[in-house]
Amino acid sequence: MASPQISRRDFLALAGLTSASAGCPAMAQALKAKDPDAGLKTFQATCSMECLHCNLKAFVKDGKVVKISNANAFDGKPCARGLSRIKWLYAENRVLHPMKRVGERGEGKFVAITWDEALDTIAGKIKEAIAKDGSQSLLFTSASGNMDNLHNPAQVAFGNYLGGTTRTLGSLCCSAVTAAMMPIVGMRYVDTRDTIDQAKYILCWGNNPLVTIQAYWHLYLKAKERGAKIVVIDPRKSETAVRADKWVSIIPGTDTALGLGMIRWIAANGKLDKPFLKQHTGAVYLVDKDGKLMREDAKDPNSYLVFDEKSQKLVRHDAKNIDPALEVKAGSPYRTVLSMVLEQAEPWTPEAVADTTGVPAATVVELVKDYSTNKPSMIVNNMGSFQRTQYGTQAVGAQYYLALLTGNIGKAGTGICDAGGVTQMAKFGSAFPPPPNKPKKVAPIPTAKLGEYVLAGKPNKINFWYTQTCGIVGQWPNANKVIEAVKSVPFFVVAESVMTPTARYADILLPATTVFEYDSVMAGARNHYIQLIEKAVEPQGEAKPDYWIMGQLAKRMGFGEAFNIPVEQMIKNVLKPSGITYEQIKKGPVCPVKGPWIPFKDGIFKTPNGKANFYCEPWAAKGFLPVVTYLQVDESPKGNPELAQKYPLQAIQRKVIRNIHTSFQDNEWINQLFEDEPTVLMHTKDAEARGIKQGDKVVVFNDRGEHPTIAVVNDNIRPGVVCLENGWWMGQFGFNSSSVLTNDTVQILGTGTSICSTLVNVRKA
Repeated sequence: MASPQISRRDFLALAGLTSASAGCPAMAQALKAKDPDAGLKTFQATCSMECLHCNLKAFVKDGKVVKISNANAFDGKPCARGLSRIKWLYAENRVLHPMKRVGERGEGKFVAITWDEALDTIAGKIKEAIAKDGSQSLLFTSASGNMDNLHNPAQVAFGNYLGGTTRTLGSLCCSAVTAAMMPIVGMRYVDTRDTIDQAKYILCWGNNPLVTIQAYWHLYLKAKERGAKIVVIDPRKSETAVRADKWVSIIPGTDTALGLGMIRWIAANGKLDKPFLKQHTGAVYLVDKDGKLMREDAKDPNSYLVFDEKSQKLVRHDAKNIDPALEVKAGSPYRTVLSMVLEQAEPWTPEAVADTTGVPAATVVELVKDYSTNKPSMIVNNMGSFQRTQYGTQAVGAQYYLALLTGNIGKAGTGICDAGGVTQMAKFGSAFPPPPNKPKKVAPIPTAKLGEYVLAGKPNKINFWYTQTCGIVGQWPNANKVIEAVKSVPFFVVAESVMTPTARYADILLPATTVFEYDSVMAGARNHYIQLIEKAVEPQGEAKPDYWIMGQLAKRMGFGEAFNIPVEQMIKNVLKPSGITYEQIKKGPVCPVKGPWIPFKDGIFKTPNGKANFYCEPWAAKGFLPVVTYLQVDESPKGNPELAQKYPLQAIQRKVIRNIHTSFQDNEWINQLFEDEPTVLMHTKDAEARGIKQGDKVVVFNDRGEHPTIAVVNDNIRPGVVCLENGWWMGQFGFNSSSVLTNDTVQILGTGTSICSTLVNVRKA
């Protein structure tokens, strides 16, 4: 099909409206027509990659999508990416047929084959790998390219039926949050977006909501209209920081020190919410001289002991009519968890914080005073870059401590705004039945170490690798090593809708459908609504949904009946535990709750006893202190002065509005609308020291690789730090991904990445 054309001017105009037409030059005239949509069929869906899962509506004429709009009232206007999905659907680089490689891996040379040949070959390679080294020699990867409830789960289910396969552990972005939230509040993927506009003080910590959660930016504006103050903590003066009341520049990887300094000030200046701490948290739990939690009964994990001020005795924390002490007398054979927390905070005077973080002492005091007194106060940490540092979990823990210590949680306008969606409001089921035999436990590969582990054959030798909805090449840390790993595996399969850099390395390349070409359901962790995804048109070429592909492979492996389920029934299986019906979402998106959503309302948390914890036993099990402490990042000027002599600049990553990770990166309309070259943001002093000027072609480099880019030189970043753009494709426009540089150290607590703990240097090209 000929690709519809659109001018930059038309697309800019359309991006400010609520829909985009595929017909050009008749597009503008159609929008002005009295009823341009008359006679068109409509179908609902959502942008399914890791974004906000905004609702989309497709308008279909003669079997083709001719227009896309946003039809809901719960998000803002559709962004350029959502509007441009029509150019994804009809992209010139769509993968249209099953293909097998005929050139070298990475050349992108293929010949078309039939589906039967492709599936028979893949099934044969799976059987061969299992016979040689067991099912653990199969590596399956999927990620945020499609976060609906059928596609990636189908791959996981397939692996379970095979008996258990190797998968990755941890995420590229926010494992640090999971490792903090689960032990502290008992649940992950919890957001406070519904009451952002009711906050009086909003602390955007290490994130850029104007770009990354732009559909909810109008709530920030409402808060400002009501007198709220917005402050941004970030090494870079982001788009949000430009519009905020204050930008606080911080040295990457030092956010925990700032948090501990704020905690110290709160305790020293009488800002602790003592009633909240006593009633709703484990700050009052006692620990013995060895720093371990004291329990009445070792077999009862909920039998925490506290010191009762009334009876002057040790009693269970849940005993009636007690007044648990927040601190006990010096010299006692025990102390409270709060005392442990404050002990870690004690060294962090405003001056000590300033020395470590680069945040002036007066600013430290201003931040904590405003946060603790201008209630309700909210911290926004949604996908913040501070999480992607070696000890990002400690920083997240400090943020939750701040909210708990001041009672800024469980009420409108308070809390920590994380990535969150409908999964915090309702339960959902699996589309597929479990296998008759429980799959064996297979040691996973830490996400950050994908390349290194595959090359080393640890924890398992990999004979076969299948990946879908996943930009393995170019997005994952230490990208050059990942490419080596891809080349080393005996057989590599990719299911993809467009010819991505990863797809070019496939031995067998399978054409996958994209939104509006399949039926599915979205009940995930990015939107408060359950949404039906409807098939609007027949797939381009021979493209098939990932769940269909898994079903066809399951037939060849002998368990096809488990996947032989009508799509509507799969959707109903997912919905059943929630109480929401297929008929309801057929009419439109459904939110399971009424009114603004307030996580942990009234101080009721998702831990076993309903109280928030300061003491994190899972941390202790991994050899860490069970309360937040400051740990120096290894790959940093202070952590590794010798390496910093060679690579003196700290590199952080930022999300750009043109893409979601690597999604949309080669979209024709996006390329027309936004810049077609990556940039590196440098401080004026750092650029001058290297003879670099605004617009110069430069190379950012370290021992892992080199990243050609364009220099942007100004004072919107702190000296000694550079900011790279995330998501550029390998080889696109003659550039490569900044991920060739990124640190592949594993966050031990969260098994996440440390990409913002990276040292580099920059030279003129």
